[in-house]
Amino acid sequence: MPVAQTTFPPGNSTTTHPCTQRLLCVSRPFNMGTHKKTRKFQVKKIIGQRDARLKKNQETGKTTDSKQKKDDDVIREAPQVSSALFFQYNTALVPPYNVLVDTNFLSHTVQKKLELLPTMMDCLYAKCIPIITDCVMAELEKLGQKYRIALRIARDERWERLKCGHKGTYADDCIVDRVMRHKIYIVATNDRDLKRRIRKVPGVPIMSVARGKYVIERLPDAPEK
Repeated sequence: MPVAQTTFPPGNSTTTHPCTQRLLCVSRPFNMGTHKKTRKFQVKKIIGQRDARLKKNQETGKTTDSKQKKDDDVIREAPQVSSALFFQYNTALVPPYNVLVDTNFLSHTVQKKLELLPTMMDCLYAKCIPIITDCVMAELEKLGQKYRIALRIARDERWERLKCGHKGTYADDCIVDRVMRHKIYIVATNDRDLKRRIRKVPGVPIMSVARGKYVIERLPDAPEK
């Protein structure tokens, strides 16, 4: 019996059978797409713990800390407390009271039509000595005709005059300096800034014009009204 032979088309000797093509496809490895490891967003780089830059920063921090400690160790001199103070009580304030009068206080006295010395004595129930410095007198002279009545009151010969050794005519610094050196004065003023500065000095009372009369503060023995 004759055997069946497979015939291939002429001119195409390299072609394989369809069954062998399937086997070749199955035997080949199936390659999947590889996942990219690069991130889509930018990440900050982290400095390693052994980086030399960290050591430099630590050394500079130690030097600054040592400098601050040296600055803190500097001896600072505190202002000497007056011997006249018993805690906040000023034992040097006794009648007759020495009252340093400010420019603003004189102008308010004129506005309220008050007499300087009698109103002070009514406030303290004691003898008072109004004191006017050269810088207060110079301020009143500079202010002109508007303060001519206050200048006339300041020129009264009954008041005590204090000479100033500083330059210029700014009275606030002069009054604060006198009060800090000598705790024997009562400051008469209506200036808010000067009051704020005087309140920082312990044991110095403040007299001001209020409600048509003179009012005293920070004086323990002051009469209650």
